[in-house]
Amino acid sequence: MAKRNLLLLALMALASSMAAASVTSSTRKLMFLVQPQPNQLTYHNGAVLHGDIPISVLWYGSFTAAQKAIVSDFLLSLSAAPPASPAPSVSQWWSSINQLYLSKAAAVGKNGAGSTKAARVVLSGQVSDEACSLGKSLKLSQLPALAAKARPANGGITLVLTAQDVGVEGFCMSRCGQHGTVDAKSGTAYVLAGNPATQCAGQCAWPFHQPASGPQAPPLVAPNGDVGIDGLIINVASMVAGAVTNPFGDGFYQGEREAPLEAATACPGVYGKGAYPGNAGQLLVDGATGASYNAHGAHGRKYLLPALFDPATSACSTLV
Repeated sequence: MAKRNLLLLALMALASSMAAASVTSSTRKLMFLVQPQPNQLTYHNGAVLHGDIPISVLWYGSFTAAQKAIVSDFLLSLSAAPPASPAPSVSQWWSSINQLYLSKAAAVGKNGAGSTKAARVVLSGQVSDEACSLGKSLKLSQLPALAAKARPANGGITLVLTAQDVGVEGFCMSRCGQHGTVDAKSGTAYVLAGNPATQCAGQCAWPFHQPASGPQAPPLVAPNGDVGIDGLIINVASMVAGAVTNPFGDGFYQGEREAPLEAATACPGVYGKGAYPGNAGQLLVDGATGASYNAHGAHGRKYLLPALFDPATSACSTLV
């Protein structure tokens, strides 16, 4: 009887941990180690974002001018026309999203009104809420209204970026980023990402910080000299990829709609060829600073971007 009770308790604990691990759709989970890849990302015949996509930024909390410049340059890099940046570039990574996903949606006539126009990011504006008008402990239910404060006029994406001393429900505990809907009718989505420098750098700024668990290896040098913001860039890139290819839950994803794997989150922990648990893969290294990166950006910036899942090959596609 005692053994049976111990078995029942173990099964209950396992069920509880599995339930706690389930998160809502459109999140970048705490998966800084390489996980088994899904067989296929399926297109569910829904909307994807295309054409000119205005992106606005809501800075929630205190960010330095240098931190804002790193993020702004990344957004400008997304659709920079070659040869604006040397290869491999941020714009090449963005082009892969168009090639792997949006062109397929257009081919079946589901890209908006069947448009074949590629997606192009347009940085439309920035709003600062340094005083944290809703406090420094945000609920997920507050995010759509918060994003609406900086919503682009003609649909698009609002980036809600929270400072390192701002807490968001579930951040660090079950997610490093999230995307959702502000207004599906107008085609407006939001992306949430926080500066993890002081809250959970081991989870959400890896590989630029020692991992919180799992295989231990020395952290890589952050390409812009800011572990929290360079980690935030990874999470922004992952979530923007999801927001464009699966903005309203009926685009490209694998698994359950409530907890899907998407274009970037299907390749957790993969940044270069040869990635394995605890190792981001073969990356480029800056000879002067020793920083690791895989993409060149605007104004001489360097960034580390996540691999994208290729539906045609069922493999993770990397820039290097």
